[in-house]
Amino acid sequence: MSKRDYYEVLGVSRNASEAELKKAFKKLAMKYHPDRNPDDPQANEKFKEAAEAYEILSDSQKKSAYDQFGHAGVQGMGGGAGQGFQDFNFGDIFGDIFGDVFGGRRSSSRSARGQDLQYNLELSLKEAVLGLKKTIRIPVNKLCADCSGSGAQPGTSPVTCSQCNGLGQVRMQQGFFSIQQPCNVCRGEGKIIKDHCSACRGTGVNEETKSLSVNIPAGVDNGDKVRLTGEGSAAKGGHRGDLYVAIKVIPNNLFERDGRDLYFEAPIPFETAVLGGTINVPSLESKISLKIPPYTQTGKIFRIKGKGASSVRSSRRGDLMCRVVVETPVNLSKVQLKILKDFAESTESDKHHPIKKSFNQATDLFTKE
Repeated sequence: MSKRDYYEVLGVSRNASEAELKKAFKKLAMKYHPDRNPDDPQANEKFKEAAEAYEILSDSQKKSAYDQFGHAGVQGMGGGAGQGFQDFNFGDIFGDIFGDVFGGRRSSSRSARGQDLQYNLELSLKEAVLGLKKTIRIPVNKLCADCSGSGAQPGTSPVTCSQCNGLGQVRMQQGFFSIQQPCNVCRGEGKIIKDHCSACRGTGVNEETKSLSVNIPAGVDNGDKVRLTGEGSAAKGGHRGDLYVAIKVIPNNLFERDGRDLYFEAPIPFETAVLGGTINVPSLESKISLKIPPYTQTGKIFRIKGKGASSVRSSRRGDLMCRVVVETPVNLSKVQLKILKDFAESTESDKHHPIKKSFNQATDLFTKE
């Protein structure tokens, strides 16, 4: 059975760049790798075919011979003779493709990074809108002072792992290719501690409670997070993680927040609704005088500009929205009730109650349908 053209196998043009070849092979390797298709012999054959094609086309010398003479030009060069392909070292040739497809680590020398932490911080609405500086106390892992984070007893040092020679990886041959996996002796660290530090028991870190001052920007809302770089847990021989301060705003019994606007209801006396007047309404900073025009109805919303909330993305504050509710007077004396009755009789005309008039007209039309 004749072999397919290598360019056809990878699905690339004859002038494909090295990056395009690598991308094409990576896609096929992830699709047809035997570990992902254990019960599909055809997938295994397609994987071998793609690996062979990439081996030839990724090598400039082999590619040149193939472009000139086809499969005959690479006989005995690893792609066409069979035996050469058996010695094909998957990890060395495919580099970072190996790590992407099989999840292997490329190097054990990369510094470890400590765990990120999250602290849930409750704020009042005023604190969230105006911003503040807050002191919090958190438990964190700190590099052990006795061993400087190495995990080894002071005066000693970790030794190179004899199993992986300090690489943190071991190579295993499986059929025609080899794979890498973390060393099970040193757990991928490349070093072994023979005499553990007594202060941290070889972990390289100790837990302690730490006080931090956090600047909460004005305008934060539920779900927002403030990131403190390097204030998370420490890792043995590595860098500290980050601390995320997650904001939870305590519900307010007066104001309701909608984006950058704040809404609230204010009761006004019956006489103020009729005659007009001035009332004091609350804001986040202080009380504000609000002018009520004559004949104000329940539900009327007054906008007080610039007294609402800001956002972390804009310093411009929203508005304070006041919805007034006309309060019916209670606990009236007989004299007051008599006065109110006389007043009601004097205002029975529809011209004094236009809303009631519209409602009655709508009711009449509805009942006639």
